[in-house]
Amino acid sequence: MSKIRTTVVGSYPFPGWLEYSSRNLDKFGPADIEEMIEDAVVAAIHDQVTAGLDVITDGEQTRLDFNLSFYGFIKGITPNHSETRKWGPAAHDQRGKHSITDTLTAPNGLGAVNEFLRLKKLAPKGPVLKCSVPGPYTLSGRLLPNEKYPDRFAITEALVPIVNKELQSLVEAGCTEITVDEPSMSCYAYKEDTRRFVDIFNRTVSSAFGKCRLSTHLCFGNFKGRPVGYRSLKPMLPDFLEMNVDEIHIEMANREFSEIELLAPFAEKMNVAVGIIDVKNYYIETVEDVKERIKKCLRYVPAEKLSVAPDCGLSQTARWAARKKLANMVEGAKSF
Repeated sequence: MSKIRTTVVGSYPFPGWLEYSSRNLDKFGPADIEEMIEDAVVAAIHDQVTAGLDVITDGEQTRLDFNLSFYGFIKGITPNHSETRKWGPAAHDQRGKHSITDTLTAPNGLGAVNEFLRLKKLAPKGPVLKCSVPGPYTLSGRLLPNEKYPDRFAITEALVPIVNKELQSLVEAGCTEITVDEPSMSCYAYKEDTRRFVDIFNRTVSSAFGKCRLSTHLCFGNFKGRPVGYRSLKPMLPDFLEMNVDEIHIEMANREFSEIELLAPFAEKMNVAVGIIDVKNYYIETVEDVKERIKKCLRYVPAEKLSVAPDCGLSQTARWAARKKLANMVEGAKSF
Protein backbone atom coordinates (compact mmCIF):
# COMPACT_ATOMS: atom_id res chain seq x y z
CA MET A 1 0.00 0.00 0.00
CA SER A 2 1.32 3.45 -0.88
CA LYS A 3 1.07 6.34 1.55
CA ILE A 4 -2.02 7.49 -0.31
CA ARG A 5 -4.90 5.10 0.36
CA THR A 6 -7.11 4.24 -2.63
CA THR A 7 -10.77 3.58 -2.02
CA VAL A 8 -14.28 3.83 -3.47
CA VAL A 9 -17.58 5.12 -2.14
CA GLY A 10 -19.67 2.00 -2.68
CA SER A 11 -21.55 1.47 -5.93
CA TYR A 12 -20.13 0.08 -9.17
CA PRO A 13 -21.73 -0.29 -12.62
CA PHE A 14 -24.00 -3.26 -13.19
CA PRO A 15 -22.84 -5.67 -15.91
CA GLY A 16 -25.14 -5.26 -18.90
CA TRP A 17 -26.57 -8.75 -18.44
CA LEU A 18 -27.54 -7.97 -14.83
CA GLU A 19 -29.42 -4.86 -15.85
CA TYR A 20 -31.30 -6.85 -18.49
CA SER A 21 -31.98 -9.73 -16.12
CA SER A 22 -33.23 -7.47 -13.33
CA ARG A 23 -35.99 -6.32 -15.67
CA ASN A 24 -36.99 -9.90 -16.39
CA LEU A 25 -36.82 -11.55 -12.98
CA ASP A 26 -40.04 -13.45 -13.63
CA LYS A 27 -38.06 -15.69 -15.98
CA PHE A 28 -35.67 -16.84 -13.22
CA GLY A 29 -36.01 -19.03 -10.15
CA PRO A 30 -34.61 -18.16 -6.69
CA ALA A 31 -31.48 -20.25 -7.25
CA ASP A 32 -30.90 -18.53 -10.61
CA ILE A 33 -31.23 -15.12 -9.01
CA GLU A 34 -28.78 -15.94 -6.21
CA GLU A 35 -26.29 -17.24 -8.77
CA MET A 36 -26.78 -14.05 -10.78
CA ILE A 37 -26.12 -11.89 -7.73
CA GLU A 38 -22.94 -13.76 -6.83
CA ASP A 39 -21.67 -13.56 -10.41
CA ALA A 40 -22.28 -9.79 -10.45
CA VAL A 41 -20.43 -9.32 -7.15
CA VAL A 42 -17.55 -11.44 -8.46
CA ALA A 43 -17.38 -9.17 -11.52
CA ALA A 44 -17.33 -6.03 -9.35
CA ILE A 45 -14.66 -7.51 -7.10
CA HIS A 46 -12.59 -8.52 -10.13
CA ASP A 47 -12.58 -5.01 -11.60
CA GLN A 48 -11.65 -3.38 -8.28
CA VAL A 49 -8.94 -5.90 -7.41
CA THR A 50 -7.51 -5.72 -10.93
CA ALA A 51 -7.31 -1.95 -10.56
CA GLY A 52 -5.32 -2.49 -7.37
CA LEU A 53 -7.59 -0.70 -4.87
CA ASP A 54 -6.71 -0.84 -1.18
CA VAL A 55 -10.41 -0.81 -0.24
CA ILE A 56 -13.18 -2.55 -2.18
CA THR A 57 -16.95 -3.07 -1.87
CA ASP A 58 -19.43 -5.48 -3.40
CA GLY A 59 -20.28 -2.75 -5.89
CA GLU A 60 -23.81 -2.66 -4.39
CA GLN A 61 -24.77 -5.15 -7.07
CA THR A 62 -27.90 -6.22 -5.18
CA ARG A 63 -29.20 -2.65 -4.97
CA LEU A 64 -31.24 -1.34 -7.87
CA ASP A 65 -30.67 2.11 -6.34
CA PHE A 66 -28.25 3.13 -3.56
CA ASN A 67 -31.16 4.51 -1.56
CA LEU A 68 -34.51 3.27 -2.89
CA SER A 69 -33.56 -0.40 -2.65
CA PHE A 70 -33.61 -0.14 1.14
CA TYR A 71 -37.31 0.65 1.09
CA GLY A 72 -37.92 -3.00 0.29
CA PHE A 73 -36.77 -3.82 3.84
CA ILE A 74 -38.87 -1.14 5.57
CA LYS A 75 -42.36 -2.01 6.76
CA GLY A 76 -45.17 0.55 6.84
CA ILE A 77 -44.68 2.05 3.38
CA THR A 78 -46.13 1.56 -0.09
CA PRO A 79 -45.02 2.89 -3.50
CA ASN A 80 -46.58 6.20 -4.55
CA HIS A 81 -46.06 7.37 -8.11
CA SER A 82 -48.53 10.25 -8.11
CA GLU A 83 -45.82 12.88 -7.71
CA THR A 84 -43.23 11.28 -9.97
CA ARG A 85 -42.47 12.93 -13.33
CA LYS A 86 -42.12 10.23 -15.98
CA TRP A 87 -41.00 12.15 -19.07
CA GLY A 88 -38.47 14.80 -20.00
CA PRO A 89 -34.83 15.28 -18.97
CA ALA A 90 -33.54 12.89 -16.32
CA ALA A 91 -33.63 14.35 -12.79
CA HIS A 92 -34.20 13.36 -9.18
CA ASP A 93 -37.95 14.01 -9.39
CA GLN A 94 -38.22 10.95 -11.63
CA ARG A 95 -37.13 8.67 -8.78
CA GLY A 96 -39.87 6.80 -6.96
CA LYS A 97 -41.59 7.96 -3.77
CA HIS A 98 -43.37 6.01 -1.05
CA SER A 99 -46.38 6.77 1.13
CA ILE A 100 -46.17 5.92 4.81
CA THR A 101 -49.06 3.68 5.83
CA ASP A 102 -47.99 2.50 9.31
CA THR A 103 -45.19 2.71 11.88
CA LEU A 104 -41.79 2.54 10.21
CA THR A 105 -39.90 -0.62 11.15
CA ALA A 106 -37.29 -2.94 9.64
CA PRO A 107 -37.67 -6.18 11.61
CA ASN A 108 -35.14 -8.04 9.46
CA GLY A 109 -32.67 -5.21 9.09
CA LEU A 110 -31.75 -3.40 5.87
CA GLY A 111 -29.91 -6.20 4.09
CA ALA A 112 -26.40 -4.76 4.43
CA VAL A 113 -25.16 -7.59 6.64
CA ASN A 114 -25.96 -10.22 4.02
CA GLU A 115 -24.23 -8.06 1.41
CA PHE A 116 -21.10 -7.87 3.56
CA LEU A 117 -21.07 -11.60 4.30
CA ARG A 118 -21.39 -12.35 0.58
CA LEU A 119 -18.50 -9.98 -0.16
CA LYS A 120 -16.40 -11.59 2.57
CA LYS A 121 -17.06 -15.03 1.09
CA LEU A 122 -16.19 -14.04 -2.47
CA ALA A 123 -13.35 -11.51 -2.07
CA PRO A 124 -9.67 -12.49 -2.09
CA LYS A 125 -7.40 -11.78 0.85
CA GLY A 126 -5.66 -8.43 0.74
CA PRO A 127 -8.07 -5.54 0.15
CA VAL A 128 -10.05 -4.02 3.00
CA LEU A 129 -13.75 -4.83 2.64
CA LYS A 130 -16.15 -1.92 3.04
CA CYS A 131 -19.94 -1.66 3.24
CA SER A 132 -21.94 1.53 2.63
CA VAL A 133 -25.34 2.33 4.16
CA PRO A 134 -27.50 5.42 3.54
CA GLY A 135 -28.03 7.67 6.54
CA PRO A 136 -31.53 8.36 7.88
CA TYR A 137 -31.87 11.89 6.51
CA THR A 138 -30.99 10.77 3.00
CA LEU A 139 -33.17 7.68 3.40
CA SER A 140 -36.12 9.86 4.40
CA GLY A 141 -36.00 11.87 1.18
CA ARG A 142 -38.37 9.74 -0.88
CA LEU A 143 -40.90 9.07 1.89
CA LEU A 144 -44.00 11.28 1.94
CA PRO A 145 -45.00 12.84 5.29
CA ASN A 146 -48.36 11.99 6.88
CA GLU A 147 -50.17 12.76 10.14
CA LYS A 148 -47.89 10.54 12.23
CA TYR A 149 -44.71 11.76 10.54
CA PRO A 150 -45.57 15.35 9.58
CA ASP A 151 -42.25 16.39 8.05
CA ARG A 152 -38.93 15.06 6.84
CA PHE A 153 -37.25 15.40 10.21
CA ALA A 154 -39.97 13.34 11.89
CA ILE A 155 -39.44 10.61 9.30
CA THR A 156 -35.69 10.87 9.81
CA GLU A 157 -36.05 10.39 13.57
CA ALA A 158 -38.04 7.21 12.96
CA LEU A 159 -35.24 5.90 10.75
CA VAL A 160 -32.36 6.75 13.12
CA PRO A 161 -32.72 3.60 15.28
CA ILE A 162 -33.17 1.44 12.17
CA VAL A 163 -29.90 2.60 10.62
CA ASN A 164 -28.17 2.55 14.02
CA LYS A 165 -29.11 -1.11 14.45
CA GLU A 166 -27.87 -1.93 10.93
CA LEU A 167 -24.49 -0.37 11.69
CA GLN A 168 -24.29 -2.33 14.95
CA SER A 169 -25.10 -5.55 13.10
CA LEU A 170 -22.40 -4.87 10.50
CA VAL A 171 -19.81 -4.37 13.22
CA GLU A 172 -20.92 -7.59 14.93
CA ALA A 173 -20.61 -9.39 11.57
CA GLY A 174 -16.95 -8.35 11.37
CA CYS A 175 -17.16 -5.38 9.01
CA THR A 176 -14.15 -3.18 9.80
CA GLU A 177 -14.95 -0.31 7.41
CA ILE A 178 -18.36 1.32 7.00
CA THR A 179 -19.48 4.41 5.09
CA VAL A 180 -22.68 6.20 6.04
CA ASP A 181 -23.92 7.99 2.91
CA GLU A 182 -25.54 11.32 3.73
CA PRO A 183 -25.50 13.34 0.50
CA SER A 184 -28.81 14.98 1.41
CA MET A 185 -27.11 16.64 4.37
CA SER A 186 -24.44 18.18 2.16
CA CYS A 187 -26.99 19.13 -0.50
CA TYR A 188 -29.21 20.99 1.97
CA ALA A 189 -26.62 22.35 4.40
CA TYR A 190 -27.15 25.80 2.85
CA LYS A 191 -30.74 26.03 4.06
CA GLU A 192 -31.15 23.65 7.02
CA ASP A 193 -29.81 23.68 10.59
CA THR A 194 -26.39 22.05 10.24
CA ARG A 195 -26.11 21.53 14.01
CA ARG A 196 -29.29 19.50 13.83
CA PHE A 197 -27.77 17.45 11.01
CA VAL A 198 -24.69 16.71 13.11
CA ASP A 199 -26.81 15.67 16.10
CA ILE A 200 -28.84 13.29 13.91
CA PHE A 201 -25.70 11.85 12.35
CA ASN A 202 -23.87 11.29 15.63
CA ARG A 203 -26.85 9.55 17.23
CA THR A 204 -27.15 7.35 14.14
CA VAL A 205 -23.54 6.18 14.21
CA SER A 206 -23.26 5.76 18.00
CA SER A 207 -23.35 1.96 17.63
CA ALA A 208 -20.36 1.89 15.25
CA PHE A 209 -18.14 4.89 15.99
CA GLY A 210 -14.94 3.71 17.63
CA LYS A 211 -15.61 0.10 16.65
CA CYS A 212 -14.62 0.25 12.96
CA ARG A 213 -13.19 2.72 10.47
CA LEU A 214 -16.29 4.86 10.08
CA SER A 215 -16.66 7.37 7.27
CA THR A 216 -19.34 9.50 5.73
CA HIS A 217 -19.80 10.40 2.09
CA LEU A 218 -20.96 13.96 1.39
CA CYS A 219 -21.66 14.85 -2.22
CA PHE A 220 -24.13 16.94 -4.21
CA GLY A 221 -26.07 14.20 -5.98
CA ASN A 222 -25.43 11.87 -8.89
CA PHE A 223 -28.65 10.61 -10.45
CA LYS A 224 -27.87 9.79 -14.09
CA GLY A 225 -24.77 11.96 -13.78
CA ARG A 226 -26.63 15.03 -12.51
CA PRO A 227 -26.09 16.89 -9.22
CA VAL A 228 -29.06 18.16 -7.22
CA GLY A 229 -27.75 20.28 -4.34
CA TYR A 230 -26.07 23.61 -3.74
CA ARG A 231 -22.50 22.63 -4.48
CA SER A 232 -20.45 24.38 -1.83
CA LEU A 233 -18.59 23.16 1.24
CA LYS A 234 -18.86 26.49 3.05
CA PRO A 235 -22.33 25.94 4.55
CA MET A 236 -21.07 22.71 6.16
CA LEU A 237 -18.42 24.51 8.18
CA PRO A 238 -17.73 24.62 11.02
CA ASP A 239 -20.53 22.35 12.27
CA PHE A 240 -19.76 19.27 10.15
CA LEU A 241 -16.34 19.13 11.80
CA GLU A 242 -18.17 17.76 14.84
CA MET A 243 -19.38 14.64 13.03
CA ASN A 244 -18.21 11.48 14.75
CA VAL A 245 -16.28 9.89 11.89
CA ASP A 246 -12.77 8.65 11.23
CA GLU A 247 -12.90 9.82 7.61
CA ILE A 248 -14.97 12.23 5.56
CA HIS A 249 -15.35 11.81 1.81
CA ILE A 250 -15.60 15.05 -0.17
CA GLU A 251 -16.43 15.52 -3.86
CA MET A 252 -13.77 17.60 -5.64
CA ALA A 253 -13.12 16.52 -9.24
CA ASN A 254 -16.56 17.41 -10.61
CA ARG A 255 -16.26 20.83 -8.96
CA GLU A 256 -12.85 21.48 -10.54
CA PHE A 257 -11.31 21.41 -7.05
CA SER A 258 -13.20 24.54 -6.03
CA GLU A 259 -12.79 25.31 -2.31
CA ILE A 260 -9.94 22.83 -2.01
CA GLU A 261 -8.50 24.98 0.76
CA LEU A 262 -11.49 23.96 2.89
CA LEU A 263 -10.07 20.45 3.09
CA ALA A 264 -7.62 21.79 5.68
CA PRO A 265 -10.06 22.24 8.59
CA PHE A 266 -11.48 18.79 7.95
CA ALA A 267 -7.97 17.30 7.95
CA GLU A 268 -7.32 18.83 11.37
CA LYS A 269 -10.17 16.78 12.84
CA MET A 270 -10.29 13.58 10.75
CA ASN A 271 -8.93 11.68 7.75
CA VAL A 272 -10.08 12.97 4.37
CA ALA A 273 -11.00 10.91 1.31
CA VAL A 274 -10.93 13.26 -1.66
CA GLY A 275 -12.89 12.61 -4.82
CA ILE A 276 -10.26 13.13 -7.52
CA ILE A 277 -12.03 11.12 -10.26
CA ASP A 278 -15.07 12.65 -11.97
CA VAL A 279 -17.79 10.01 -12.25
CA LYS A 280 -20.03 12.37 -14.24
CA ASN A 281 -17.51 12.84 -17.06
CA TYR A 282 -16.33 10.33 -19.67
CA TYR A 283 -12.95 11.97 -19.89
CA ILE A 284 -10.58 9.31 -18.57
CA GLU A 285 -8.19 10.91 -16.11
CA THR A 286 -4.59 10.05 -16.97
CA VAL A 287 -2.02 8.89 -14.44
CA GLU A 288 -0.43 12.33 -14.71
CA ASP A 289 -3.79 13.98 -14.02
CA VAL A 290 -4.09 11.87 -10.89
CA LYS A 291 -0.61 12.79 -9.69
CA GLU A 292 -1.28 16.48 -10.23
CA ARG A 293 -4.57 16.28 -8.33
CA ILE A 294 -3.01 14.43 -5.42
CA LYS A 295 -0.31 17.11 -5.18
CA LYS A 296 -3.08 19.71 -4.88
CA CYS A 297 -4.67 17.73 -2.07
CA LEU A 298 -1.36 17.33 -0.22
CA ARG A 299 -1.16 21.09 0.22
CA TYR A 300 -4.07 20.81 2.63
CA VAL A 301 -4.16 17.18 3.81
CA PRO A 302 -1.11 15.27 5.12
CA ALA A 303 -0.35 12.08 3.18
CA GLU A 304 -1.01 9.87 6.22
CA LYS A 305 -4.54 11.30 6.50
CA LEU A 306 -5.35 11.32 2.78
CA SER A 307 -7.29 8.77 0.74
CA VAL A 308 -8.29 9.22 -2.89
CA ALA A 309 -11.44 7.97 -4.56
CA PRO A 310 -13.96 8.76 -7.25
CA ASP A 311 -16.25 11.70 -6.39
CA CYS A 312 -19.23 9.45 -5.86
CA GLY A 313 -20.42 5.92 -6.46
CA LEU A 314 -19.71 4.59 -9.95
CA SER A 315 -23.16 3.14 -10.62
CA GLN A 316 -24.00 5.91 -13.11
CA THR A 317 -20.75 5.48 -15.06
CA ALA A 318 -20.29 2.90 -17.83
CA ARG A 319 -18.22 -0.06 -16.71
CA TRP A 320 -15.55 0.35 -19.40
CA ALA A 321 -14.89 3.89 -18.16
CA ALA A 322 -15.03 2.93 -14.49
CA ARG A 323 -12.33 0.30 -15.03
CA LYS A 324 -9.96 2.75 -16.71
CA LYS A 325 -10.60 5.53 -14.21
CA LEU A 326 -9.91 3.29 -11.21
CA ALA A 327 -6.79 1.76 -12.74
CA ASN A 328 -5.28 5.19 -13.48
CA MET A 329 -6.25 6.48 -10.04
CA VAL A 330 -4.41 3.63 -8.33
CA GLU A 331 -1.40 3.91 -10.63
CA GLY A 332 -1.10 7.64 -9.92
CA ALA A 333 -1.40 7.16 -6.16
CA LYS A 334 1.38 4.53 -6.14
CA SER A 335 4.00 7.19 -6.87
CA PHE A 336 3.48 8.86 -3.48
